[in-house]
Amino acid sequence: MRMIRNPVPWPGGATCAVAFTWDVDAESVLQIDHPDTAHKRLFSLSAMRYGPETAVPRICDILAEFGHKTTFFVPTWVAERYPAAMERMLGDGHEIGHHGYLHESPNLLSPEDEAYWFQRAHEGLEAITGQKIIGYRAPSFDVSPATQALLTDAGYLYDSSLMGDDVPYVMRENGRDLIEIPATIIHDDWPHFSHNWDLGATNQISTPARAKELYLSEFDAVCDDGGLWVGVWHPWISGRPARAKMMFEMIEYMQSRANCWFAPLKDIAAHIAEITADGTWTPNVHPMPYHPGKLKEWDKASWQPAPATDERQHANHGQTIESC
Repeated sequence: MRMIRNPVPWPGGATCAVAFTWDVDAESVLQIDHPDTAHKRLFSLSAMRYGPETAVPRICDILAEFGHKTTFFVPTWVAERYPAAMERMLGDGHEIGHHGYLHESPNLLSPEDEAYWFQRAHEGLEAITGQKIIGYRAPSFDVSPATQALLTDAGYLYDSSLMGDDVPYVMRENGRDLIEIPATIIHDDWPHFSHNWDLGATNQISTPARAKELYLSEFDAVCDDGGLWVGVWHPWISGRPARAKMMFEMIEYMQSRANCWFAPLKDIAAHIAEITADGTWTPNVHPMPYHPGKLKEWDKASWQPAPATDERQHANHGQTIESC
């Protein structure tokens, strides 16, 4: 049975598109969660700095082994502080995407503050990379109702923060479209491997074999039907040796299992834009926002019980609950 109801015609006759994407957060999350004491938390600082300093070169080596390019989403504060990691990612031809400035959650900010941090991150990342940034993933997936307008105003091609379909789709707001390349928490490494009490994460740590089994079960369900598999991983978590080896093994399996197109998200989005424009394929369209504000149903005045009628009053013909 086909699981994908609107299969995408991928380039070269591929039956599936695959992207192992990486959120290079380093210690930005710690700085957000503990702004006054982050500098004292050396255990967590060392663990998270491992991402850009040790894991990113290892990840790039693995991708180079296969000749693959991917997308790294980098908070601009991290990009400013880890030039060697940025040089390696850019030098290997990988895409750099917007991931906030200091991993701030947009939906916890006022629209004005969100716009400030978005623009500061956007301008800084373009200055560092020398490239036009066209892709975005909200820190912690925390898109706000104001985010899409910021992206379309800045000329972004796609977002990869939401989870509303199995294949790319279009978010339409006020007549303007933005391509959504959906992620899913199922393909995220955080539930499997994160364990850091400074961040409130005390998950039972999975083995790479157990995580790989779940990841590949999802891949097997879509890989023959024009589907999409997007990993959302973090270098400081999944760049450790056993987990990085898991990625190597997954790529080997995926290449042997199906005709996969491995690509950065910018190429996936560009392909979706092209086949949509020429009529080859029609994406699902999601009108945005989902809700204009707080549900009116929370206001008790929005509903009144129906008035009692003689028929309702006498429906049981005088019977009590006990006698029914």
